[in-house]
Formats: sequence, C-alpha cells, structure tokens
Amino acid sequence: MATLILTAVGTAIGGPLGGTIGALIGRQADQALFGTRKVSGPRLKDLAVQTSSYGSALPLHFGTMRAAGSVIWSTDLIEHSEEKGGGKGRPGVTRYTYTASFAVALAGRPILNIGRIWADGNLLRGAAGDLKVAGEMRIHNGHGDQGVDPLLAQSEDTHRCPAFRHCAYVVFEDLDLTSFGNRIPSLTFEIEADEGGCSIASICNALLPEVVVDGLDSIRFTGFSADQGSVGDTLAVIDEAIPLACRSEGQALGIHAAEPAILSLDAVPTLPPPAALADKTAGEAPHSGWSRKRDRQPQARQCGLRYYDVARDYQPGLQRNVGRAEHGELTIIELPAALSASEARALANRAGRRLTYASDTISYSVTEIDPAIVPGTLVQLAVANGLWRVEQWEWQKGGVQLELRAAYGANVRYADGPAVDSGRSNAPADIPPCPTALHAFELPWSGSGTATTARIFAATSAATAGWTGAALFVQSNAEAADLTPVGSSGKARSIMGRTITALPPASALLLDTTSTVDVQLIAYDQSIPSVSLRRLLQGANLALVGQELIQFSSALALGGGRWRLGGMARGRAGTEWAVADHHEGEPFVLLGPALTQLDADLIMDSATSTVVALGLGDTTPVEASIASPGATLRPLSPVHGSISIHEDGRIVLSWMRRARGAWSWQDNMDAPLNEETEVYDVIFGDEADPQYRWNTSAPMLEISSSMAAELMTAAASPMFKVRQLGRGVPSFPLTITIPM
Repeated sequence: MATLILTAVGTAIGGPLGGTIGALIGRQADQALFGTRKVSGPRLKDLAVQTSSYGSALPLHFGTMRAAGSVIWSTDLIEHSEEKGGGKGRPGVTRYTYTASFAVALAGRPILNIGRIWADGNLLRGAAGDLKVAGEMRIHNGHGDQGVDPLLAQSEDTHRCPAFRHCAYVVFEDLDLTSFGNRIPSLTFEIEADEGGCSIASICNALLPEVVVDGLDSIRFTGFSADQGSVGDTLAVIDEAIPLACRSEGQALGIHAAEPAILSLDAVPTLPPPAALADKTAGEAPHSGWSRKRDRQPQARQCGLRYYDVARDYQPGLQRNVGRAEHGELTIIELPAALSASEARALANRAGRRLTYASDTISYSVTEIDPAIVPGTLVQLAVANGLWRVEQWEWQKGGVQLELRAAYGANVRYADGPAVDSGRSNAPADIPPCPTALHAFELPWSGSGTATTARIFAATSAATAGWTGAALFVQSNAEAADLTPVGSSGKARSIMGRTITALPPASALLLDTTSTVDVQLIAYDQSIPSVSLRRLLQGANLALVGQELIQFSSALALGGGRWRLGGMARGRAGTEWAVADHHEGEPFVLLGPALTQLDADLIMDSATSTVVALGLGDTTPVEASIASPGATLRPLSPVHGSISIHEDGRIVLSWMRRARGAWSWQDNMDAPLNEETEVYDVIFGDEADPQYRWNTSAPMLEISSSMAAELMTAAASPMFKVRQLGRGVPSFPLTITIPM
C-alpha cells in the first residue's frame, strides 16, 4: 500500500525520478510492516487431476515419481453400438459403448519408462505393462530425435503435427471408457525418469549444468518433481529439508551440503588469530578484532514433513519429528520427493533439531587470508569452539572483514531412530490378465420361462482374479468366417475345472452316499461350499459333470485347487442317461450366477455352432463347441416300462411319460405335457436298422398275436425301445425286453 501511495506522490512532485525514489521508500515501509514477499517454489500437492490448459508448465521429474499429466490432444468420444436380442417378436436392446484417443504430456525432460497408471484412483495399467481395459498405449520418452506419433500424424496431417521433442508423453488409442462413466478419466502415471532413484547432485546438475556440486551424491530420493517456480525456488524447497550451502569455485558457483558428513578436523582450515584494529580517524584504542552475537535460544517447535510415500503408491504422507514441543503452530516442510516413511521421519527429526538452534554469528577481522577460503567454506577459530561457515567477506583498509555463522549439525552423527511404518494402504490389486477358460453347453428346461427356447450357457473363468471378462461370439459353423457378437461374459469367474477321477455309476433314484469324484479347479483361489441335506433338496450345489447334472452336499479341499465331492444326487433334470458314461478329464461346472446365458435366436444350430471368447489375456480366440445340443427341447425318456403277454398271444406294452420342467409334484395333479402333441416312437430290433416301427399317441402299444409270434422268431434278443417325440430331438429310449 505504501509503495503505491509514495510512488504516486513522488511522481507528482519529482516526475519519473521522484516516482522511483517514492517506490523505493514505500517498498521499505511495506517490508517493515508486512514482511518481505515469499516466493513459492515447487510444493507438495495431492495427486491432482490432469489438466488441459495453455501455458501450463511441464514438470521436471527425477527418479521415479507418480504425477498427473496435461492432455495435449484428444479426439471426440467415439460411439459403438451393439444390438442384442429382438428375435421372435421380442424387443431388442441396443448397448452403447464409447472410446477415445488422446495424448497426455508428462515431463519436460526425457524419461526412461512408464510403470503403473491409475485412472480415477483405479489401476489402469499394471506393473507388467498390461492395460486393464481395451485399448492401446504408446510411450514417447521425450528425446530430441523422437518421431511423430502415427495416430496424431494421421489425424492432424504430418506437416501440422509436431513431434513434441524434449517432451515425454503417452498416446492412448481407442481406450475403452465403459469403466469410467464414458468419459476420459483423470490419470496419474508412475514415471521412471532415472534408474535407481535420484540424488540432490543429479537434480542440481540437471537444473544448473554449469554449477559445481560437491558432497550431495549420497543424499538420495526415490523421486523428485520440480513443477513450478524458478531454479532458485526449487533449491530453496530442498534447502528447507536438507540445508544447502553455496561457495565460489573459481569462476563457477558451487553447491554443497550445509551439514556435511563426518569430516577430519585436520582438513578444516583454521583462521589466523584476529587482528586488533584501531579507528585512526576517531583516534580510539585498538579493539580485539572480533565480536560475537548470539540470539536467545528459540522455543522447541514441532516440525512436520509432507512427502510422497512410496509404500502407499506415492500418496501424500506426513511425518512429525520426535521430541518435546512448545505451544505454537506446526512448522510444515513440503518436499515434493518420493521417500519411505523412515527417510521422511529422519528428515523431520533433523529439521526439528535445526529449529532449536540459536543464531550465532561472529564478525572476524584478519590481516591476511588463504585465497582458498571463500564464502561457504567451513573454518575453525582460535577464539571459539565448533565449526563456522564463512557467510561473506570484504576488503577493508585495515584487513579482511569476515562474517561467520555457526555451522550447527556439521560433523555431527545423527541417530534417526527406529524404522517407521507407513500405515495401511488399500492399494488396488495388480494382477496381470490371464487366458480365458471356456465351456459352452445346453441345459434342460428348468420349468420357468418359455419351454420353446434353447437354454445355452457359456461358463467362463481364469486362473487368477486379473481376468476382467471376455467378449463372446458365435460362429454358425466351422466354415463360416463371420462371428456374431452375443455380449460379454462379465467379470465374475465361474467355478469350473475338470475331473481327475471318473465318476462311478449310481442310481438316479437314490442319494449316492458312497461315490466320490475329484475335480481340479482352474482357479486355485476359488472354493466349493458344502451344504446341508435340506439345501440339497432345495436345489443347491447343482453342477454339470460331463453331460450329467449332479448335486453334491460335501466338498473337501485337497489342496492345490483339488476338491473331493460326495453325498450326491445323480441324474438330475432328466440326465440319468449319462450316469454310467463318465471318464477322467470331463468338464466340471458349478452352475451359478456367473454363467452367461446366450441369446438362442443368434445361434442357428447348437449342434454345429461354436462359441468364441476373447479377453485381454488371450493372444488367440478361445473356442468351444456347445455340449449336449438340443437338451432344452429334448423330451424326457419314458419310465416304468412293462410288458404283458396275454393268453391269446397279444403283447401289450405300457409306460409312463414324464414332462420337461416338471421336477416336483406339488399338487398331486398330473404334470402338464409341455409338448405340442403326445407322440411316441416304438421300434423293435436293431436301433440302427429296426425291423418294425410304430407311432402311438398313448403311453401304451398293443401288438396282435400274429405280429407277436413273428416278433418272437425274428430276433435273438427281442427288445422294444420307446422314445417320446417333441419339438426337437426325440428322447433317450426306454428299453422293454420280452421275457423268454
């Protein structure tokens, strides 16, 4: 305020020269009242969102750091549509997804590589270089000879597109935005600018190549970022945590540690005794040649250091010094460096001790001085103990006047205390994607929904939780080149694997308490639950083994992803025909919500179609034929077959029908047929070339005496096979043998 007022008054009185004098006087008054202006250098910030504004300074990264970038190029969102369903009069559903291509500038100096990438706090790219969503990424390291990115050149024209040399940036091409609300997420990058971290010496050499750096190679950070302010501001921020000192190195400036490591005192020069000087003008007696001024001991203050914690994925952390502290505000040092918690605590402890040092200065006069002693040099004195740093010196008519300051902490071995825990961090799991395991099959009708639509499912899984799902397609036949998309599997993994022992034969009418089967799961981290008999009767633990549907009550973990299943109900949902047809290595799938039901309208023929899956971890598409084709529409085989031979020679066959989906007898009423018509196909003789065939619409067949006599003499093993006919394939046969 005084600067403005006195500038205006001085200009009005004395013109431009008066304005300059008034501004100078006003500035001194403002400094006396309000203090000097503080210049802000690089500050520690929370992991900020990426920006996209002109004029933003590109940071300089050293070592390994996590930082946000600045979007320098982007396309509009690209819309993709996928239609699902809509067959046989049902409404179709159109699913829209969006992708985008964009470039993000990261650093104003070359880098070595990019490690992990976080999008909205979730892991987008793992340490192994794997993207967790669909898309491509290219890294431009920022060297002076880097070329133009091909996507940018294609979009913007080669003559108009810069190569952004001396600027490290990454380009994302067709990045899937489904997981980020169909928008470009806020990205932060693990930037590896230098191998093995960085030292203060390497930072100073990069910022000031002409400066001579001494003794700072041993002070190292995991990473450091200089993202705003001048070079002096950056060094001032480092100086708050690790004091630096400057001295003249011939024609260059030298920077070294203000608190050096243990030195040999023989290597520290000693100033000659002070020269007693007299003021000849005033005629006074000579004085001692030196004077000392020591301020009062300051109050103990607590000091905190904010930093980027390496153990917590570079999230900002705070460490306080240990010790007694008086009342007052916490002194915060914001160091934009990546450190461990123990390293940050050690720096905070040293900074806290420095706050307790009193200012101790000596004005020292000598008649001669070693030319090697320049400002910044540590010296010893004959009149005071300890080490002293030369702050400044000037020639005077009576000799050399030195201003010295006590070098606290120099030649002191610090005890930094025990190791410090960074605390718990809920970091996202970084598991690389793995190949997709696929098994496709058709199941019998469950009794709910329509009875005329095939129930075709895809069971998808993987060995680890890094699997993020797969896109599913259907190929109508092996010769067709077109793939029809049928949706996505979702991220949930099915519990599936293969049998390592053969499932023994058993009755489908009784609970099998003796047989067991061992299965090897694809994923070792998954488990199979055991259930009570009540839950078993309610339909729990329904699994597909080969082509048989079973239920089991006990599941015993054998280790290594192997499980032993027992207490089984066999031949569920009319699959008793497969009870005796098992071998090792059959597919095992625990039926549950992780299964993906495919749209039957998109599958022309389940017997000739192939399901194809393609996930992020699949180098080639995974294919699987549909097991048990026609199982949904296949009628159940008749049961309780009987034969009676009358006295007149007539043969009467009878059986009892069953209905698809009628798995419980709830109201003591006859189950509905669930077929368009009731028709049975009865053959006699060889199944491939039957001698006789009958069709009947009732669950019985009467054969005349003359025909019966002919049948008795026509075949060595007279057997009838009865099948029910339905909408699809016929049922499996019921065998009725004529007693001999």
